[in-house]
Amino acid sequence: MLPAVVKLCCGISYPHLRSTAVLQCTAVAVIGQEFTSLQRPRAQIDSSFDETKPKRVTAEPNDPLFHMQLGQQAMLKALRILEDKDGWEVRFKESNGDVICSKVIPGARTVFRLEAVLEASVDELYDLLFARVEEMHKWNPQIQHIKVLKHIGPKTIVTHEVSERNLFGQRDFLSVRHSCKQKSRVYLGGGAIKLEKFPPQAGFVRAEDGPTCIIIEAVNGESRKSHFTWLLNMDVKCWLPQSIVDRTLPQKQLDFTSYLRRRLTASTTLG
Repeated sequence: MLPAVVKLCCGISYPHLRSTAVLQCTAVAVIGQEFTSLQRPRAQIDSSFDETKPKRVTAEPNDPLFHMQLGQQAMLKALRILEDKDGWEVRFKESNGDVICSKVIPGARTVFRLEAVLEASVDELYDLLFARVEEMHKWNPQIQHIKVLKHIGPKTIVTHEVSERNLFGQRDFLSVRHSCKQKSRVYLGGGAIKLEKFPPQAGFVRAEDGPTCIIIEAVNGESRKSHFTWLLNMDVKCWLPQSIVDRTLPQKQLDFTSYLRRRLTASTTLG
């Protein structure tokens, strides 16, 4: 959870958790270490991050580091959105404790932050949401399929995702996804990209996701519980009024979390 933001905007406080700023600084430090370890003579990357300035992507598009840097940059931008406490408004408060807040960011796009506690370990959620992302359609009926097009090391992937037909029609997404995995916390982030070899597909509208991120953090003293924070930032590229889009997207978050809980329950039942 992000207690500083949630306490201010949603009226919920989890005093045993670190503040959003600490979570963000931790992620910045981890990604900075990644950049340091990936330095090359042709792509010198400054490992001292300034949180107020997005880092320039220094690798060339044909360099394997290029998409990794895009994923890292998108993650940091998403964390900055979460860290900014101003402007958040409550959209939903569910009886199970799930809370969704929203705010308008520069560019007039509305983003949504979901906060939940899930009955699963950090490793289990990382496995379902990143390591086995191609299997997500098996438990999430909102997705037709996800295909990993490229692996860039163990922490970055390029994916093509196709949604099932819904209110917006059928959408596809071309994204880079990056992960930072620690002992008790995982950051998953990324955003939309373009590939010359994978242009928009016939029959679909190419929507854009990101910068976005998910933070999964273990609940103190609970090996089978995790705090789950998800920033949804999406341009669905549709003709519907923005007011309808802004009502529909947070409901999609609640639906996703419901499907995820069913999957976790099934895993527990099957042992």
